[in-house]
Amino acid sequence: MVISIRRYIIVALAAVFSGYHLLLATYSFDVPRDKLPYLAAMVLYAIATAISLWPSKNIAMPMWMASFNVAVCIALPLLVTAQLDVHGSVGSDYSTWYPAAVGTLMVITSTRRRHFFAWLGVGFLAVQTAVWAGFGALATLGVVGSLVWVAVSHVLSVSLARIASDARKYVEAEREATAWQAAQEAHLFERQFRLRQTNRMALPMLRQIVSSEGDLTDAQRRECVYLEAAIRDEIRGRKLLNSRVRNQVMRARRRGAIVTLLDEGGLDDLSDAELDRVLGSLAEALKSSTSDRLIARTVPEGSDVAVTVVGLTSSDGGSASALGHEGDDDDDDQVELWLEIPRAGALEL
Repeated sequence: MVISIRRYIIVALAAVFSGYHLLLATYSFDVPRDKLPYLAAMVLYAIATAISLWPSKNIAMPMWMASFNVAVCIALPLLVTAQLDVHGSVGSDYSTWYPAAVGTLMVITSTRRRHFFAWLGVGFLAVQTAVWAGFGALATLGVVGSLVWVAVSHVLSVSLARIASDARKYVEAEREATAWQAAQEAHLFERQFRLRQTNRMALPMLRQIVSSEGDLTDAQRRECVYLEAAIRDEIRGRKLLNSRVRNQVMRARRRGAIVTLLDEGGLDDLSDAELDRVLGSLAEALKSSTSDRLIARTVPEGSDVAVTVVGLTSSDGGSASALGHEGDDDDDDQVELWLEIPRAGALEL
């Protein structure tokens, strides 16, 4: 079970814990010889804690803030110990509140991903304490505890950052896997749809071929050519096709024209009503055209035009079209029809 704790609860607990050190300092306010440096240390600690715990969008602490916290951690021991008697009752009262305060501030700094600054702060605390009161004071004044807490904070912060990074990678991998699965399912559905459609269109002719053992009449052979072109239209034409367009395409082919339909995705954003209007205009254009070659192509999204229709008339009088040739050399062809079917509005001829 994963337990989620809101950020403001953690910040509130850190603020209460930090305030406890100030309470101890206030309780021991009569111990230091000079009250002003002692008070200055309390104010600096309160300011550093406040800005460190202030709500921010970024978890990582800014460099200037981390540097300021280290400066405060250097100032606190110097300001407080200068007013205490090292040979007196040091450690027997709360006047030495600063080691725990420094440790708390550096834990906050480490938690906000400034580990180097945190170790720099507690490192100075350890050195200053050893110089001022001896190595034995590291344990009695709580410096060792501050070092341990910073170490724990460092380890937890790095671990949590790694866990968060791994979680993002897993989410991204899951998203990519989901997208891949959706694409595969879409491809599978498209293949099955095309196979069913091709089977429906070709099955009657295939049965005729089987029943006649391949001995087809000229009319049946022409129907096979028309059928192959119609199947190709279903693959390349896609949204350019409805019953009216299919009928007019077949009508044009039966009179000897070569018809090419190319849907490159330009109609995907149209509503059903707009698509029906565009296809109706296309069907009318195919019906009224006498061109030897007709090419209908969708226009990419973002254009005011939905479909362009070009009709070409061969200079040889259409004999090449009648033979079913689709030559690449259109230099001798004349444009008989140029039509732009808009996404909305009147037709442009």
